[in-house]
Amino acid sequence: MGGAELIGGEEKDAIAEVIDRGAVLFRYGFDKQRHSIYKVSEFEKKFAEYSGVRYALGASSGTAALRIALAALGIRRGDEVIMPAFTFVATAEAIIESGATPVIAEIDSSLNLNPDDFENKITEKTKAVVPVHMLGVAAKMDRVMEIAKKHRLRVLEDAAQACGSSFRGKKVGTIGDIGIYSFDYVKTITTGEGGMLVTNDEDLYLKASSFHDHGHEHQTDVPRGKDLRREHGFNFRMSELQGAMGIVQLGRLDYVISEQIKNKESIKEAIKEIRAIRFRELPDAAGDGGDTLVFFLPNKGMASNFEEGLTQEGIGTKILPSALNWHYVAYWDHIRLKIKNPNATWPSTDSILRQAIAIPISVKMAEAEIEKIISAVKRVAGDVLL
Repeated sequence: MGGAELIGGEEKDAIAEVIDRGAVLFRYGFDKQRHSIYKVSEFEKKFAEYSGVRYALGASSGTAALRIALAALGIRRGDEVIMPAFTFVATAEAIIESGATPVIAEIDSSLNLNPDDFENKITEKTKAVVPVHMLGVAAKMDRVMEIAKKHRLRVLEDAAQACGSSFRGKKVGTIGDIGIYSFDYVKTITTGEGGMLVTNDEDLYLKASSFHDHGHEHQTDVPRGKDLRREHGFNFRMSELQGAMGIVQLGRLDYVISEQIKNKESIKEAIKEIRAIRFRELPDAAGDGGDTLVFFLPNKGMASNFEEGLTQEGIGTKILPSALNWHYVAYWDHIRLKIKNPNATWPSTDSILRQAIAIPISVKMAEAEIEKIISAVKRVAGDVLL
């Protein structure tokens, strides 16, 4: 649960300050009434500094941030955008809403985009790729960037599930042309709902800023009502309450990750002796966000039995397999006809996902809880892996 576990007095005080000093909850304007409180702007500035980028733009959700980023990149009808078969449905939804066609590539044992299959899916219509950093772990961004550069593709990093994670010293979301994050209730840090977009490209930032606010060019030297319009847009603005809460939560991000990693390593170290299980591939172990421990069983039958055994022990799973139908394109019948090759299958992805078990890792995990998970995994392994 990450930041949601730590919500308390500081968040309450930050929100109360916005209300007590003007009660202006709108992202822009009302300068006199708000008494110089611009919480979203402050959050954006602090987030950009934390991430090591020039620009950050708050959004109403991670899904909204994806749509904004695609608009900034100029993705439109007739274009193809490559994405992995394992991600939250929002990745595909945003591509479809942009008018483009999602092209689905296989994943590898990192549970992220398989760079080789990504390259195989490129056509003359391909304009961008969306590597998704699933469950706190970075995709193989070195290979993704190499292939994208070779084929002159734009790179949009979907880091909705990996805020604060990194790849070779750079925060995920900051390696490609543009990146996004989600701050919903179950993410690493939370503003209830909300998202963020980051980039080092001024033109992309200006386009994104305009699109997320009905096309406003945000000219600081004229009143908002006389602001010029760049082009069409929508309302994907972050509110001041989200901004206020985000500032507090951002200050806790490194702590959240460090505690999650510590708890994850305690469990991983204790169960590594189980020979039949195989841990998830980590393209950069040092950059892991630590919020999920994933391991694979020898086959899908054993994985199914393993999950059933954990359930009986009172141990839940995270996405794999508990919410796979929202995170695997093979289940998305409601949008299947809108992807390229709607009758396609992803045999490698299917095999990987159906052998996987994901254990959620929290910030506040007492020793007794950690021991309960370790004992449960060992007992179930004794029953299933005979």
